[in-house]
Amino acid sequence: MIDVRPLTGADLEQALPDVAWLRMAVFRDWPYLYDGSFDYEHSYLQSYRDSAGAILVGAFDGARLVGAATGTPMEDHAEDFARAFEGQGLALTDIFYCAESVLLPEYRGQGVGHAFFDAREEHARALGRTYSAFCGVIRPYDHPMKPEGYRPLDDFWRKRGYEKLPGVVAHFDWTDLGDAEQTSKPLQFWMRRL
Repeated sequence: MIDVRPLTGADLEQALPDVAWLRMAVFRDWPYLYDGSFDYEHSYLQSYRDSAGAILVGAFDGARLVGAATGTPMEDHAEDFARAFEGQGLALTDIFYCAESVLLPEYRGQGVGHAFFDAREEHARALGRTYSAFCGVIRPYDHPMKPEGYRPLDDFWRKRGYEKLPGVVAHFDWTDLGDAEQTSKPLQFWMRRL
């Protein structure tokens, strides 16, 4: 049985290197195709250690971290997301951002994804947030690296009450596997009322 629990203090700090490795492993797969580095990942994850409103949820098989989910108040990401939300009539201070969910493939389909959302949504409610949001990369349907039989997570997200926010798209740069340089990727926002 997988043990899913929020990590704080020393437990959070101790887990960050493993979370960095998980992000690199899981995001190499479709649809992210991310060619990341440990140094960047470990540095990026310090924001979850430093933000009073952030959460890191770990999934453990015994002592081994096999998955993680993060989240922060949306204003912690205002620089990245403010433009995407312009004109939507939503205050960033009302939104909790469910950042990443990474889980090794052999542990999927056992309810961990739901546990990740449950923990982050509960945390968002405790912070007094009205909405929970996340974003997912948009790739062309006919992308040459798309695996045969790939099933997007749209149905899973909709069952949790999330819907796409029309026109609310952020852009991030990263290096795809096999590429020499970073390119901009669109990420579609999804949101639900808590």
